[in-house]
Amino acid sequence: MAEEQEKKTFDWLPEGMEALADGEYDAIIMGTGLKECVISGLLSVQGMRVLHMDRNDYYGADCASLNLTNLYKKFEAGNPPDSLGANRDFNVDLIPKFIMACGNLTKMLLHTKVTRYLEFKSIEGSFVYKGGKILKVPATPEEALKSPLMGLFEKRRFRNFLLYVDAYDETKPETHKGRDLTVMTMRQLYEEFGLVPDTHQFISHAMCLQLDEAHMDQPALATVKELQTYCYSLSRYGTSPYIYPVYGLGGLPEGFSRLCAIHGGTFMLNRDVDEIQYNDKGEAIGVRSGNEMARAKFVVGDPSYFPKEKVRATGQIVRCICFLNHPIPNCGDLESAQIIIPGPQVGRKNDIFVCSLSNSHQVTARGVYIAIVSTKMEGNDPVKEVTPGLALLGHIMQRFTTVATTYEPVGDGNSDKSYISSSFDASSHFEGDVDDLLSLYKRITGKDLDMTINADSVEADY
Repeated sequence: MAEEQEKKTFDWLPEGMEALADGEYDAIIMGTGLKECVISGLLSVQGMRVLHMDRNDYYGADCASLNLTNLYKKFEAGNPPDSLGANRDFNVDLIPKFIMACGNLTKMLLHTKVTRYLEFKSIEGSFVYKGGKILKVPATPEEALKSPLMGLFEKRRFRNFLLYVDAYDETKPETHKGRDLTVMTMRQLYEEFGLVPDTHQFISHAMCLQLDEAHMDQPALATVKELQTYCYSLSRYGTSPYIYPVYGLGGLPEGFSRLCAIHGGTFMLNRDVDEIQYNDKGEAIGVRSGNEMARAKFVVGDPSYFPKEKVRATGQIVRCICFLNHPIPNCGDLESAQIIIPGPQVGRKNDIFVCSLSNSHQVTARGVYIAIVSTKMEGNDPVKEVTPGLALLGHIMQRFTTVATTYEPVGDGNSDKSYISSSFDASSHFEGDVDDLLSLYKRITGKDLDMTINADSVEADY
């Protein structure tokens, strides 16, 4: 009875409808994917009243980490075999990505102090596929001199190039050595140092993490900054520039959700949004779920919650989750690794990414390894698209393949108060996705997120 009396009533509630949770909010956020959870955490810290909903009964949406039972259920693969180990030992990412140790996502985690909820470990190796072989990406200029990726004279040119990039500071003209990187293209910069096309490819794809060749004829500054982030991250840990949360990526959205809840946010899992409601001007003013409604100044969400006319398809991504009973061959028996296959190496436009994890990050039972191969679809046969990556894995015990259509918003959200994130890209790192997240934050708040924090400033369990 007391519950009945506590139900709030509002003038805007139609007859027969009830208030959803507290009824009125500053923001309603739909989907508990990483981007949405970061936004809800940041907005709640600023004092906004946030209602956060998800149609699933778990956090993470498309970037959730699933145990064995849920994974087999999702792919309708029956019951998992006992030979794989205990259900609770598995935290398998649906979208596999590593975190650049000194990149923008790490800065966000430090900025919001979400690092206190998570433990990270570095990824043991970063590799590139060249001429049919898996080769280690050099971690230092000295290692570059020993690398089989290049011939003797090319190694010295590569080392000089790295030293130039390391010293380069946009604000100090004396470090530019007469080169204007806001005008000079990346191709011209490589050629200035006498580097051959094979080296361009490996630096751009395996170190600058470019997805295709478009950057080659654009001003070099953005790509050089990406290379600096890679080298800085690499120098921090020495084995690879990547870190990854123990127990899987699902911990990231949960960490930001906790931040939101601590600051008064309301969470409702297992609650679908039946309708986003708009006023006469076409602005989003709230949502309906069953016979309950809530109002807000704006709504935020992933593309799956919005009407089709608000989003457009940008392509398709194939992801292959594989269970192995051994580490990936030819990578030195590492417990975790990333391999980038530059598209041009295998006659493709888009790169293929392979990432592998194991019990050392608490995502599998002991003796079981996960390898996830992903790329952007260029044809109609998903398995054919990832075959060059699958060929590197050796014996595969079990394979799950998904093809996801990716979407982006049609508008910026300001005219219809509907702020929509883009789907996660095909890469095996978060750098492009964080750019979308920063853009989403700016569209919502009208200001840039302060990213001046030094990624070295908090020492976590790396």
